[in-house]
Amino acid sequence: MSTDSYRSRENPAGGNDMDPACFDGPRDSSITDLRHDLQAFREGVRAWVRKVAPPEQAHRWQQAKGAAQVEVQRWWMRERNKVGLATPHWPEEYGGAGLNLEHQIIIADEFARADAPETSAFTVAMNHIPATLIPYGTEHQKRKYLPTVAQGTVWCQGFSEPGAGSDLAALQTRAVRDGDHYVINGQKIWSSHSMYASWAILLARTDPEARKQAGISYFILDMKAPGVEVRPIRKSTGASNFAELFLTDVRIPIEDRVGEENEGWAVAQATLSAERGVLAFDRLERERATLQRYYERELASDAAWLKDDQLRREFMRLFAEQHAVRRQIRALLRETREPGVWSMTPSLVKLLSSSLRTRLAELQLRIAGMEGQKIGPQNTVLPVPMYDYLDSYGSTISAGANEIQRNLIAERGLAMPRG
Repeated sequence: MSTDSYRSRENPAGGNDMDPACFDGPRDSSITDLRHDLQAFREGVRAWVRKVAPPEQAHRWQQAKGAAQVEVQRWWMRERNKVGLATPHWPEEYGGAGLNLEHQIIIADEFARADAPETSAFTVAMNHIPATLIPYGTEHQKRKYLPTVAQGTVWCQGFSEPGAGSDLAALQTRAVRDGDHYVINGQKIWSSHSMYASWAILLARTDPEARKQAGISYFILDMKAPGVEVRPIRKSTGASNFAELFLTDVRIPIEDRVGEENEGWAVAQATLSAERGVLAFDRLERERATLQRYYERELASDAAWLKDDQLRREFMRLFAEQHAVRRQIRALLRETREPGVWSMTPSLVKLLSSSLRTRLAELQLRIAGMEGQKIGPQNTVLPVPMYDYLDSYGSTISAGANEIQRNLIAERGLAMPRG
């Protein structure tokens, strides 16, 4: 697979607005037509992914970093779109395949087993955008923005601020109505992949006098608009997939407000639920498959740590716990709940998956010993165990800190008293 195959094609119409006609021709429905037979569907997904993204070529996308990694993921999104697997859970009228949670679980499982390219740059696009626009967007917004996702357009999120992270409703970015536009001024932080994004979902305060949740509105932001500045943030791992957004007199058309003015907090809850639900399961599937491959390699090479009773027992205990958490998360996600009604399921899923990830990363760093802590050339290349260890702690903060999730579960889910 050449690097050229990763390059995105420009929208022939120009600009960011893509029409469903921009999809890469008619889709092959041979896999999605198997939806009524889950085993046949699984076999179809398995055969397709191993043909298009063979596991023996996984090193190509694993080694890609930064912009090259985004282009790999863009290529992968377009390949998936050809067979209806880019946005399989979306309604068919908006470019999806109308598949259900069981199909999503199968797809996540088979992609993880095959070590297929991940799609972290498209997290917001694939999950947050439909969870938000389908219930709250206008028909114009749905027709304009939803088709951009499967075509490989990156979206980012402008929610958190330096003074409004865990307490998101304390945000201070202002949106002031000026005719048929809003003028935006403020700062956002921890925006994933925003340096590659064409669009952003944004929360801003439209009524500074109202109680903090009541004065917020939800917008779609063109990242190429005048006044938008993106400054990458370098993490402890050396990666820079997060950024700060500085917004100075940025004008957003009124038709790009999602929902009514001052009612953005309710819209944002749909976004956050998507962030903490199926996404966590998808990451867990990948981590489970990676851990399985790691153990098989170590076993084949008769690794020394396997002779350490304590390390071996600890590894197998966490390995078993990962399977248990996986089953528990599946059960939680299968719960039916009324749309718009708060549920503690997303918080439980996020808490379980991120806590397990940090413990596994810590154990693998201990297993690697000093070799796992050596820094590479020019002190810039981290060994995989150290990189994974440092990176794992970000999962306990992103999508709502674990401490906040515990509070939500206790206070709203279990009706426990505060204080």
